[in-house]
Amino acid sequence: MRIVMMATGDIAIPCLKALLATGELVALITQPDRPVGRHQELTSPRVKVLAEEAGVPVFQPERMRDDSAVERLRSFGPDIVVVMAYGQILSQQVLDVPRVACINVHASLLPRHRGAACIQAAIEAGDDESGISVIHVVRKLDAGDIICRASLPLKGTETAESLHDDLATLAPKPLMEAIQAIETGSAEGEEQDESLMTYAPKLTRADGEIDWSQPAFQVARKIRAYHSWPGTYTIYPSVKSGEDRTLKIFPPVELYMHVRKPVGAVPGMVLESGPEGLLVSCGGTRGGALRIKTMQTPGSRKMNAESFFAGHKIMPGAILGMATPR
Repeated sequence: MRIVMMATGDIAIPCLKALLATGELVALITQPDRPVGRHQELTSPRVKVLAEEAGVPVFQPERMRDDSAVERLRSFGPDIVVVMAYGQILSQQVLDVPRVACINVHASLLPRHRGAACIQAAIEAGDDESGISVIHVVRKLDAGDIICRASLPLKGTETAESLHDDLATLAPKPLMEAIQAIETGSAEGEEQDESLMTYAPKLTRADGEIDWSQPAFQVARKIRAYHSWPGTYTIYPSVKSGEDRTLKIFPPVELYMHVRKPVGAVPGMVLESGPEGLLVSCGGTRGGALRIKTMQTPGSRKMNAESFFAGHKIMPGAILGMATPR
């Protein structure tokens, strides 16, 4: 089988290595090099570096749907196209190129969590498990028939960063099983149950703002789910400047579902403040509070609570998440 892989994200690296080991990978298609970091240095996707080191041709079209890009894909003569975290929507022209199949390796147990933020969604929803689904690619997003799946139990302590790495490690096995099924003609696939479908759209930095009216357990899930992209933050009143400032929040956090609150406590109210962290009142019918132990202000480094409060003040009674005027 002649295989072309279309991938950009680091989650695809173990699958790329597995395909390289077969000797059947004839090309890698990935996104163009992009400016990265404070100095905006032009940086190649890591999958590109690995492919080039292995002597595999790399193609980086700006738009895969352009006729010239489709023709270049066709020139590789693929039997199978494997897509994983590529970052572009594929046209029907592209899907029609491979002789046998175009398959996608998706980081959720489809039909649950279709879309770009599937890893974050599983954590934020409090799912008991996540996993990898290998599907036939169709024009409808992540809706193709399922060829293979592999599940991974969740402990309730994962961050998106750690789950990303675990799923990356898990992915090669179901991918290779799917390819074997295609080679033997047994990869017809299982139709997805549309009634079980959920959607996890691409996240932006603005999505990371904490809503303290949610219960503490839900806020804690979000902080884990959005680490390290897009990250979570809140607004706090600076005693020093008298202005509102952004406070980035990092896991782990401590959950207090049964905590005594002062009369008049509202969601976002700081109940305790000091070297042990910020204890913040949350809302919802189950209420509770959350202790933040690691944080960061703009222009400073990430700090534990003891270091943070050596140079900053957030007083008990302050309300987080509210912009002036108060």
